[in-house]
Amino acid sequence: MDIYDAIKLRYSCRDYSDKPVEDDKLQRVLEAARLAPSASNRQAWKIIAVSDPAIRRQLARAAEQPFIETAPIILAIAGLDAARTMSCSVPADPVDCAIALEHVALAATAEGLATCWIGHFDQQQACEALAVPASGKIIELMPLGYAKDQHRPRQRKAIDELVCKDKFKA
Repeated sequence: MDIYDAIKLRYSCRDYSDKPVEDDKLQRVLEAARLAPSASNRQAWKIIAVSDPAIRRQLARAAEQPFIETAPIILAIAGLDAARTMSCSVPADPVDCAIALEHVALAATAEGLATCWIGHFDQQQACEALAVPASGKIIELMPLGYAKDQHRPRQRKAIDELVCKDKFKA
């Protein structure tokens, strides 16, 4: 599958099969994250790959989204340098983690797997479930597995509503 097909086929899956994710596929998906760019190439993040059912259940409760527990794996990405701000005045952790997880989402799609970005969760509950130290912060959760539901085409704005030439235009 080429990158453009993966971009078109990626969607937010909310119903997962109980079929386990093969280790070789998981390793290729995680390798895609490892290769992601980051501010000053610091890679100041950790991905926690959760397959333990009890911990997945805790994360589903922390997220108030029971469907994520049905995925055989939940990835959590923790930023490790919350104080670091890029020269453009934007915190580096959320940007770096988002780049890594989008690599994951596209690689997963190419492997025939499905994902969903989860930003709604209780930070303290999730950190306790995963033993993330106080110096870290979970940026996103991402269930990973084989889809049970069907991909539905998404509505997106027209390109001319999103892209301006030379200067910002409302």
